[in-house]
Amino acid sequence: MITQDAAAAADFEEHRPRMFGIAYRMLGSAAEAEDTVQDAWLRWNSAERDGIEHPGAWLAKVVTHLCLTRLTSARVRREEYVGPWLPEPVLTGGGALGPLESAEQRDSVSVALLVLLEQLTPVERAVYVLREAFAYGHREIAGLLDVTEANCRQIYRRAAGRVAADRAAAPRPRFEPDPAQWQTLVETFLTAARDGDVARLESMLTADVRYVADGGGIVGAARRPILGRDKVARFLVGVLHKFASGLPVSSAEVNGEPALLFGGAAILQVEFENGLVSGMRSVVNPQKLEFLQRQLSHS
Repeated sequence: MITQDAAAAADFEEHRPRMFGIAYRMLGSAAEAEDTVQDAWLRWNSAERDGIEHPGAWLAKVVTHLCLTRLTSARVRREEYVGPWLPEPVLTGGGALGPLESAEQRDSVSVALLVLLEQLTPVERAVYVLREAFAYGHREIAGLLDVTEANCRQIYRRAAGRVAADRAAAPRPRFEPDPAQWQTLVETFLTAARDGDVARLESMLTADVRYVADGGGIVGAARRPILGRDKVARFLVGVLHKFASGLPVSSAEVNGEPALLFGGAAILQVEFENGLVSGMRSVVNPQKLEFLQRQLSHS
C-alpha cells in the first residue's frame, strides 16, 4: 500500500523536471534552480494537499514566485559581479532541461537568450519564459502570477518586444554548421591557436569577432569583452598556452548548442558566420561549473 507521504513524493518527482526547467530559465543558474526546487518541496511537504486539485499547476506557481523573489536579490548581486556575467552551463544532451528537439526549444536555453533575459524585469521574464518555453496560455500565466489576463498579455508584448529589439541589435550568426562541420571547424581553429599560429588564426576570425569570458573574479579571465580579429587571436594563443595546454578537450551539447569542454575546468562555445568564428563565450568560474561537473561524473 502506498502511503500518503510516498504518494506526495511521487507527485512531486513527476513534476520536478518542469520545475527545474522553469527555475533555470528564469534564474540562469543551475545551483539556484536546484535550491528553488528544494524550497518548493518543503512547501509541498507542509501543504494541505487535499485541497490541491492540480499539483503541477500548484508547484509551477510556487516555483515561479520563489524565482521572482530570487531574481530581485540576484539583480543586486549581478550588478556587483566581477567581469561579464554568463549563465551557468548545463549539459542538455541527456534531457536535463527537457526536450530540445526544435530550434525554438533549443533557443529557450541558449546562452544568448538567457543573457538577453537579464534585461527584463522579473515579472517580464516569468511571463516570457512560461509563454515561450512552456507554451502556457495567457490565462494560465495570469493565474500563476496573480495578475489579470489582459495585464499578462501586455507584459508579454513588452517582454517579447524588448527581446526582439535586442536581437535585432545583435543578430545571431547566419551560418550554423551541422555537428560534423562544427567539429571540423573547431578542431582546425584549436590547432591554429595551440600552435601559436596567429596569422592562421586571424584568417579564421571575422573582423568584428567578440570573445566574452566569465571568471567571476575567482580565476584569471578577461574582465571585459575582447573585440576584433587581432586582439582575440593574440589573446587566445596566450590563454590556451598558459591555462589549457595540458587539459583534455572534448565536445558536448551545452545549453542546446555544441561546446568544447576543457577537462571540466572551462567550457567554450564558438559561433560561426559564413564559416568564420564570429563569437566565443567561455565560462571558467569554478562555482558556475559545479553542476556541469556533477553531470559529467554521472555520465
